[in-house]
Amino acid sequence: MSAVPVIDLTPWFHGSAQERAGVAEQVDRALQDIGFLLITGHGVPPELRESIRTAAKRFFALPGEVKHAYAATIGERGWLPPGVEANGYAEGTETPPDMKETYAVGADQPIGDQEIDDEWFLPNVYPAEVPEMASLVQDYLARMRALADELLVLCATALGLDGDFFGRAADHPSYTMNINWYPPLSVVGEPEPGQYRIGPHTDFGTVTILDRQPGVGGLQVWSADGGWVDAPYVEDSFTINIGDLLARWTGDRWKSNRHQVLPPSADAPDEELVSLIYFYEVNPDARIESLPAPIGTVSYEPVRAADYLMEKLNAITMTP
Repeated sequence: MSAVPVIDLTPWFHGSAQERAGVAEQVDRALQDIGFLLITGHGVPPELRESIRTAAKRFFALPGEVKHAYAATIGERGWLPPGVEANGYAEGTETPPDMKETYAVGADQPIGDQEIDDEWFLPNVYPAEVPEMASLVQDYLARMRALADELLVLCATALGLDGDFFGRAADHPSYTMNINWYPPLSVVGEPEPGQYRIGPHTDFGTVTILDRQPGVGGLQVWSADGGWVDAPYVEDSFTINIGDLLARWTGDRWKSNRHQVLPPSADAPDEELVSLIYFYEVNPDARIESLPAPIGTVSYEPVRAADYLMEKLNAITMTP
C-alpha cells in the first residue's frame, strides 16, 4: 500500500536542520493523505518488544479463573476479557464484540485531583504469575512516552509551529498501553457476521504507536481510493496514526483515519498475533481548539479532552 509511507527518523534525530525539515514535510504529507505512516530509526530495541510478547503470551495462556483475578473494563488497568469491547460502536456501527483479549496499563502518576485521578491515573496492576512483565512494561512505557513526546514535536514542526506547541498540553497526559492478544481461529471459533479482531474505528487521542506482527488477519486502513486495504509491514518499524483530538486540533488538515483488524481466517486457523498499542492523549483538562486557516480547514467547537475521550470509551464498552 504505497499511500502509507515509511519514514526514517534517523535524519530527524541526527541530521541537519534541512534534513529535519524534510522529515517534517514527509509527516505532514502522510497525515494529510492517509493519517498513517510507518517509522524506522526510532531507537526502541526489538528485543524489548519481543520479550513483552513472550511474557504476555504466558499470561494469556493462564486458566480463565487465574486471569479473572485481574479482570477490568475499558479505562481500567488489568485484563480485559473477551466480550467487553466493540470498537465499531465508536462510529455508531453495532457489531459483535471484538475477538481479542487485552492487558491494559497506562499513566499512573496522580495529579492530586481525585475526580481526574480516579478516571485517568489509576495504579497499574501486573500479574504475579508473570513476574518479569512489570519491569519490561515499565521500560516500554518510558520509551513510548519519550517517543510520543518527540512525535508531538515533529508534528508541531510539520505545521510550522513552535516545537512545544502540542507538548504544552501534555506535561501530565493520560495514556494507555494495550497488549492485545488475537487468539487463533482454532481457539475462538468462527466469527459472527460483522465480527472483527477489532472493528472499524478511529483512534481518540493524539498519536498512536503500534508495534504489530504481520498476519492474514491483520491491520487494514481505509483508503478513499481503494476502500479497505492491508496496511504495509516493515520489520522493526512502528505504525503511527493520529487520533481524533489531534485531527480536530489541526482543523482536519490531518486525518484521524478509520482502521480495523480482520478476524482470524480459515486460511490460517492457527495464527495468533500479539500487538502492543500505545495510545497517547493530552492532559485530561486540556482544551482542544481547532487551529485556524491556513493550517485548519474546519473549525470545531472547543472540547475538553477528558470529556471527549470518556464519551468514546463509554461508546465501545460492552455491558454484560
